[in-house]
Amino acid sequence: MVGADIESAGLHVSECIGRDVASQLDLEEALESSRYTSHPYSSHPKEWPPLFEVSGKRELPPVLIERYNVSGGEGTALCGIFPEIRRAWASVDNSLFLWRLDEWWVLPNAFKFGAVDPIVDMVVDNERHILYARTEEMKLRVYDLGIDGDGPLKRIAEEQNFLDPKDTQYGGRRSLGSRASNQVVKPSVVLIAPLSIMESKWLHLVIVLSDGRRLYLSTSSPAGGNSGSVGSLNGPSNIHQRPCCLKIVATRPSPPLGIGSGLAFGSLSMAGRLQNEDLSLKVEAGYYSAGTLILSDSSPAAMSSLVVVNRDSSTHSSYPGNIGMGASSHALRETVSSLPIEGRMLSVADVLPSADVVAMVNSLYSDKESCMYGSIGGSWEKALGKLWAKGDLPNQHILPRRKIVVFSTMGMMEVVFNRPVDILRRLLESNGPRSLLEDFFNRFGAGEAAAMCLMLAAKLVDVEENLISNTVSEKAAEAFEDPRLVGMPRLEDTRAVSSTATTPGNFSMGQVVQEAEPVFSGAHEGLCLCTSRLLIPIWELPIMIIKGEVGSETQNRDRVIVCRLSVVAMQVLETKVRALEQFIRSRKNQKRGLYGCVAGLGDITDLILFRSDSDMGVGDQSMGRKLHGSYARTTDLGDSSYKRQRLPYSPAELAAMEVMAMDCLRRLLRRSSEALFLLQHLSQHHVTRLIQGLDTELHQKLVELTFHQFVCSEEGDQLATRLISGLVEYYIGPDGRGTVDDISAKLQEGCPSYFNESDYKYFLAVECLERAASSLDPEVKENLARDAFKFLTKIPNTVDLTSVCKRFEDLRYYEAVVRLPLQKAQAFDSIDAHRGQDALAQRQQCFEIIANALRNLKGEVGSSMRYTSSGSVLDQASRDRYICQIVQLSVQWPDKAFHEYLYREMIEMGLENELLEYGGSDLVPFLQAAGCEHVQEVHAGTTEGSMPSLIGHSEGSSHSNSFKYLGLLARYYVLKRQHILAAKILLRLAERHSSEGHNPTLEQRFQYLSNAVVQAKAASNSSTVNSSVANCNEWLDVIESKLAVLRFQMKIKEELEAMALRLGDSSDINDTPSSDPFPQGSLVADADLAMTAKNKAKELSLDLKGITQLYNDYAVPFELWEICLEMLNFANYSGDADSNFVRETWARLLDQALSRGGIAEACAVLRRVGSLLYPGDGVFLPLDTLCLQLEKAALERSISGVELVGDEIIARVLIAACKGAAEPVLRIYDQLLSNGAILPSPSLRLRLLHSVLVVLQEWAMSELAHKMGTTGTGASLVLGRTLTQRAVINQGVRDKLANAANRYMTEVRRLSLPQSQTEDVYQGFKELEEKLLIPSSF
Repeated sequence: MVGADIESAGLHVSECIGRDVASQLDLEEALESSRYTSHPYSSHPKEWPPLFEVSGKRELPPVLIERYNVSGGEGTALCGIFPEIRRAWASVDNSLFLWRLDEWWVLPNAFKFGAVDPIVDMVVDNERHILYARTEEMKLRVYDLGIDGDGPLKRIAEEQNFLDPKDTQYGGRRSLGSRASNQVVKPSVVLIAPLSIMESKWLHLVIVLSDGRRLYLSTSSPAGGNSGSVGSLNGPSNIHQRPCCLKIVATRPSPPLGIGSGLAFGSLSMAGRLQNEDLSLKVEAGYYSAGTLILSDSSPAAMSSLVVVNRDSSTHSSYPGNIGMGASSHALRETVSSLPIEGRMLSVADVLPSADVVAMVNSLYSDKESCMYGSIGGSWEKALGKLWAKGDLPNQHILPRRKIVVFSTMGMMEVVFNRPVDILRRLLESNGPRSLLEDFFNRFGAGEAAAMCLMLAAKLVDVEENLISNTVSEKAAEAFEDPRLVGMPRLEDTRAVSSTATTPGNFSMGQVVQEAEPVFSGAHEGLCLCTSRLLIPIWELPIMIIKGEVGSETQNRDRVIVCRLSVVAMQVLETKVRALEQFIRSRKNQKRGLYGCVAGLGDITDLILFRSDSDMGVGDQSMGRKLHGSYARTTDLGDSSYKRQRLPYSPAELAAMEVMAMDCLRRLLRRSSEALFLLQHLSQHHVTRLIQGLDTELHQKLVELTFHQFVCSEEGDQLATRLISGLVEYYIGPDGRGTVDDISAKLQEGCPSYFNESDYKYFLAVECLERAASSLDPEVKENLARDAFKFLTKIPNTVDLTSVCKRFEDLRYYEAVVRLPLQKAQAFDSIDAHRGQDALAQRQQCFEIIANALRNLKGEVGSSMRYTSSGSVLDQASRDRYICQIVQLSVQWPDKAFHEYLYREMIEMGLENELLEYGGSDLVPFLQAAGCEHVQEVHAGTTEGSMPSLIGHSEGSSHSNSFKYLGLLARYYVLKRQHILAAKILLRLAERHSSEGHNPTLEQRFQYLSNAVVQAKAASNSSTVNSSVANCNEWLDVIESKLAVLRFQMKIKEELEAMALRLGDSSDINDTPSSDPFPQGSLVADADLAMTAKNKAKELSLDLKGITQLYNDYAVPFELWEICLEMLNFANYSGDADSNFVRETWARLLDQALSRGGIAEACAVLRRVGSLLYPGDGVFLPLDTLCLQLEKAALERSISGVELVGDEIIARVLIAACKGAAEPVLRIYDQLLSNGAILPSPSLRLRLLHSVLVVLQEWAMSELAHKMGTTGTGASLVLGRTLTQRAVINQGVRDKLANAANRYMTEVRRLSLPQSQTEDVYQGFKELEEKLLIPSSF
């Protein structure tokens, strides 16, 4: 876990780095600011050690001097230096000499040179790919080499007038002599040099004139009106803009000479100079590199001198030694010094440090500069140049002293530049007066000076001659802790801002007082500067990079991930960071400085940390403000006119605050050094190999992770854990080189915050798991897995369970797979409130590990075939056994939240059977709560013997999965033989409203109700208590009624769907001839009716409807009379005594059938419906009405010829409607025939008599079939012929039938119809009577 102190210190370091980077001004801006100063130069204090000194001299090679003397001094001689190979060269006429800088070693050669107005100087800007050339006639030309430097040479511009239009006086400044010559000599160009992008993005070239003035030029035109300033270019993108012109942007006056300026440069002074002598510089040659200018001045008559001009590193501008500097801190200020030189300077070059130093610096800084300023590329020499251009202060902890070699006519001279820290070291070594040290602190500022003291005290600075002595180190430490030099922490002054707002009653709102913020001492600032400058090369850059070409087709798995820094660079940086931390820690342990001041304050640190939490809130940002300032306390002292501050912090409290802030930085330094140590070990063992087990997402996170995040964030800590895991696994793997103890000792010593005792136990467990995986003995395998489990149970909170539990899963040791995640999840229960959501998410991750194990066994992840650790296939029986083990272990853990998660996941996986069989005691409450909030009410009502109503219970809205939970609850009750509870849940499922998240079909609802009926019957049969039996029977009646109503609903839905389909098809056929004079209106009506039917059918498919709603809203409007009759019968309708309503419904049904298919259709309807309603109480099957309506319709249709209707069809249909009972039909016919008012027509009476004949025959055949044990068809055959066997009908029935036949023969004779029409009916009755009277016939 990364502490809030480290996070806070990391944020503060980021702020310090940002301020340090922002302080690096562009040269163009600094030059523009310096135009408004009287003189932008300063002198180096005489009492201080010099800024530079000669470290060695060497004469020219004798062979070179001899060759020059041979030419008589009239030959053409050129010379130069190759710093990259540490060689010097010279040419005399056609001879070339090359030798090492530190010894003679000459290589002669011959060249010839010559041209008209030749080019005498050429320089190349390798960053911008621009070539500059200077001719002998002082013409300056610009050439474009292409955007990548490999294009054809293209001439852009040529310039010869080097007068700055902004400079009103040619030459930039007057000669200081009183007798200066009135004739102005035009200066010549002695040097052209490109400016690096680090120095300026807008200025590209500097020209040095013979009078010492400098001209700064640009090759880009201004974008918009900015008075010609190139500062108006649009940001860093102009780096890649191509040159288009050459123009002067700024002019720098020549360095000063003379006593009038108050300067004295080394041994060169104005003493002895003639008054009429020109006091301006006479520059013969020059050299410019990374902000340092070397001029060869020949103005003194006696001896030439080197004038060295470089940036002044001091931070305070207003100081007595600074000449004429204004208040602007942005103005360019340079220090001027001089050194006498024998002969005339010919060439100058930088001496590069050793190859090891250069390689280390390049590794640390080259990528950083590329990221900040674009992919500018270049060699490591350029990386050094960029760092030199930034000045001494930001880089003196890492770069050695800068050296140059001067090639003169008298020999070679090496000059070394002292950094500010070298001057401080010399001051401490010299035992000079204290005023010199105070002067140093005043000049550089307390913070910068304290930072340099830290560098010396912690021995961070490399010194070429010898190591920093302990005496100097101790003196530097004392200066760092001296409050007279670095100051003490304080509260900055505040000023009240008056408020003029008053109320109408002259009530003053008082004054608003700005909050006072603590200002820490220079010691704290120095530590911040030292820390930020050590870490700036790596802080906000990624720790890893992908080694491969950008945009290549190489897959990510084939690309190599390596550390961005070299091992050597990280080792150097770690040494310095660790040395700084150890120094601060030693002062803390010795109670030196402020640590001694707060040593006796007791718990004042806690007082500071938590004193104002109620005012500011709790959090990492508030802690950062407390540790690093920016807060104050206010209170109301009772004066309504003023809002005053609370009493300020005491000096002891401020000291404690600074001590805590410094200690946070110390812990950050320690964490950073450990991170560098860890990265070195990772780099030495090939990062790509160590992370091969990580997924693509983690690979991406790793290459995007900055060092800041690696040190200060939880994500960085987690990735470090994964990397350490890979490192240790490599050590203990088959290709490794040791054991856990070997690598653990190194990591615990070098990076204990990344690898502690819990990590040691973790990797001991990993080692056991590795051995278990390679073992073939099942007993050894299990014992090793058990040992690993014991190690991990001691540290469950710090374990990466994803990978560990996967190992246990492969070993089939599921106790660890279940227990370890649950132990870790239990630890998150105690997380404080403001991180509650994070704790829940982490618990969820723990639970997912167990769920994934179940998924793997179920076969949902990867291949459906699972293998054991030995490679054999895991059979289904083993899968089931392991699933059972996981579930049983899980339900034993007392965590309700986990149980709910487990139950839901098992349901999603399809493990319902296992859940119902092995679920815990809380399974039923879970299913009840998840399924419906009212299920518990049902359960409570059952225990009391009551029957709560669940019909139509659809209020509220539940999740769609709750439907599944209710189904499982019903299955659970069935499995446990709790039949009545299962029936109620099934009834709830069937009645579930569509708005509750699930919409079952009517068929599914029908199945639920059918199963509910089965369960209710089972409950009734299994109950032994009378009250329970009655309750079960009551529920059974309710459920069966629901099932019957659902049948009606399904039937109506089918009818409506068929109607919609039929009407829809008929409306599409619009070409059929029709007798309707307005057929289009009929088609429209049919289409509307079809749509209405379709919509109503859709309504019926959603939810269950009541029988009244079905009748009134669906059956009657759509004239579904058949279903209406069935519903009336089911509801036992008794609305009127005469049953007129039922008779009217029957009449509508028969009329509808007659219109659709005539008598045949009507008879079919009567046969189908009547058999359903018979016998009843006769109300719902009015045979008299039905018989009369059908007989009349049959007669009318026969007479009209519309339909050929048989004489027997009506009677037979009536008998079928009565389920084969002829007697009720005969009784109805008797009633109709006895009422002459009903049958006034003889033809109708004859038809009824014919039907009576059919009824009598059917009755006789029915009786005969009953006696013979045959069917009615067999009986009709017997009745139609003489029988040989004896068949006896019941004597009473036979007499009744015979009397009825005789009576109806008489009725036939009475009809006033021709005998030809009545003869067949008469003969039928006669034959029937005869057969009935003859005993042998039956």
